[in-house]
Amino acid sequence: MIGTGVFTSLGFQLVSIQSEFVIMLLWVFGGVIAISGALCYAELCAMMPRSGGEYHLLRETWHPAMGFLAGWVSITVGFAAPVAIAAKALAYYAAESLNVSHPDWISVAAVILITAIHLGHLKYTSGFQIIFTTFKVLLILILIFFAFTLPSRSLSISPQPGDLRTLFGSDFAVSLLYVTYSYTGWNAAAYIAGEIRNPQRNLPLAMLIGTTVVTILYVCLNLAFLKAAPIEALKGQEDVGRIAAIQLFGLKGGNLMGLMIAIGLLSSISSMTWAGPRVAAVMGEDFEKLSPLARKNRYHIPWIALLLQSGIVIVLCLTVDLDQLMRYIQAILTLSSLLVVIGVFHLRRTKPNAIRPIRIPLYPLPLIIFATMNLYMLIYYLITKTTESLSGFLTLGLGYAVYRLAGKAKSPSTN
Repeated sequence: MIGTGVFTSLGFQLVSIQSEFVIMLLWVFGGVIAISGALCYAELCAMMPRSGGEYHLLRETWHPAMGFLAGWVSITVGFAAPVAIAAKALAYYAAESLNVSHPDWISVAAVILITAIHLGHLKYTSGFQIIFTTFKVLLILILIFFAFTLPSRSLSISPQPGDLRTLFGSDFAVSLLYVTYSYTGWNAAAYIAGEIRNPQRNLPLAMLIGTTVVTILYVCLNLAFLKAAPIEALKGQEDVGRIAAIQLFGLKGGNLMGLMIAIGLLSSISSMTWAGPRVAAVMGEDFEKLSPLARKNRYHIPWIALLLQSGIVIVLCLTVDLDQLMRYIQAILTLSSLLVVIGVFHLRRTKPNAIRPIRIPLYPLPLIIFATMNLYMLIYYLITKTTESLSGFLTLGLGYAVYRLAGKAKSPSTN
């Protein structure tokens, strides 16, 4: 979960919202939405523990076509775009810290390195992931600690006049989409369910514990950014972590911290490089015409799917900017997870006696929170970001054409 968004999106939010109180509400709301979504996914994933994420869950809950569209989004942009965003953020942090030009080639080199690692044995992949995720969390804790212990600007997060109007405006809704992008990954365990020991128990735990911890870290880190640097210095900037570090440690210390953040972002690229190809592989198992995507090497890695995703990532790194990518994918990703969560209500009604190892506590409150907030964001996003939204839905239209060409899927019982 801890990736590009928390190190970049604050700068975009501050362009339209300058209230520190509203900004912090954004991150709290984002955490509540993510935890609510994780509770809903936990019930479904414990019922149907197979790799594939939304592709598998929507296929089994609603209809094979709906699952295919979610899988198509995952294969084409759903994972490739976030990997490209993380790689471009890594390159931007590294280039600013080292004062080098042509950062796009840094992002391409990072993608190639991570792809090579993921073609190998799973134990090395998981070891790499653990080490670099731990490194990234330590960086966050260091920034939080020094922001609140070193002398810095005063911070007031009490409500100000006009905040209530902002909370119900389009700027808040669109900014909340940026925040929910930052929380993307709360459902990542669902994509590799087939590789998790005792998934009925460990998969829900991974999502719920991970999402709660990240919510606490995100709220504290954004408080640290706002305390370390003035809003004018952060507004519109992509490398807010480096800017805050410069305010705390000086130029050299800030550049060093920026470089370490870039290194920490390797784990973000790695986690999505791990999860994404598993969706394509599961689709290859289900559709004969897509069967090459399911081919695995001697380490049981879906190597064709992995190379396909990394190829798309490299193209995106070299052709599209970071903010464009965020705006393009967020609406369709939000719609996909929204349909999964509504599927909990659908299955409770149509299959009331099905075995549910995990049941949502306080049902249906988490479902209502997640569905209501995501519908609210989607409506505002469709109104204010029409071009980007239409581009995303054109991707769905192309996916449906591919679905018709792919032929009939195998029945779930044959997989």
